[in-house]
Amino acid sequence: MKKMINDPARVVDEMIEGLVMASGGRVVRLPEVNAIVRSRIPDGKVALLVGGGSGHEPIYHGFVGENMADGAAIGNVFAAPSPDIVLAATKAVSRGKGVLYLYGNYAGDTMNFDIGAELAADEGIRVETVRIADDVSIPDKADRRGIAGLLFVVKIAGAACASVDSLEEAVRVTQKAENATRTIGIALSAGTVPETGEPTFVLPEDEIEIGMGLHGEPGVRRGRMEPADDLVDAMMARILADLPFSRGDRVAVLVNDLGATTMMELLIIRRRVGQILAEAGIEIVDTQIGSFCTSQEMAGASISLIRLDDELLGYYEMPAKSLAFRS
Repeated sequence: MKKMINDPARVVDEMIEGLVMASGGRVVRLPEVNAIVRSRIPDGKVALLVGGGSGHEPIYHGFVGENMADGAAIGNVFAAPSPDIVLAATKAVSRGKGVLYLYGNYAGDTMNFDIGAELAADEGIRVETVRIADDVSIPDKADRRGIAGLLFVVKIAGAACASVDSLEEAVRVTQKAENATRTIGIALSAGTVPETGEPTFVLPEDEIEIGMGLHGEPGVRRGRMEPADDLVDAMMARILADLPFSRGDRVAVLVNDLGATTMMELLIIRRRVGQILAEAGIEIVDTQIGSFCTSQEMAGASISLIRLDDELLGYYEMPAKSLAFRS
């Protein structure tokens, strides 16, 4: 696989350097660790720290900015950030009101952020955690992975942390947003690991897999390629039944490119999503289309819905400004 990189061992370092330069001074890198924080965080603010492995850009580090995350702890490619990175980022974003950790529900991230929270407590910093688990391909909510719906959760969490006076209230709003978010993806081909050039999983040329995870974790169904409408019908059936979504609901829609899917394909997917939601009597109040949660050059897409009541819609509509998302 051809990639425009230099030394494969330095892809994360150089990615972070590029991100900081592209931010125009709005974010800075912490010394000696792979973490970035906003250059100006208001005093007395409830802080929001996100994080996870590299290779899924722009998550999470592209979502650091005004009314978004205050910082991001960054792991190596497809690997959780270490506890020392989490602690350094926690100390850098803390402004005396506590720090909310927000990240995907993966074992490595959970372990390292939990250790980071314990170390932060030793430093006198209060931490609370919300884990994103929006992947409906896994039946048990407690075991679900955090995938592209994280965009909606980070957006609302960032707005809440910029608005509320307590860590408890930020946790309540963020957990409410997480509970209202559902996602499922479909893979057409694998991405590769930059250091090895090897694919993250094997999928025959004429097959697709619905529900496959970002790192090649098993999905719910593997089979022959089908027309886009048939694939979207199968994906939406799982999403709508899971919350469940109901007639009269208001939702935001995300059609996410997993890394190598064209805008033409994403728009065709959005077309069918709109038809299905119209038939179900569900109102779309906003649409996001593009690359938000990727896996290198994996071909495929995911669909996310978040159900928005008046409270969540108010936070969702707050202006936000980060490198990868603006509203």
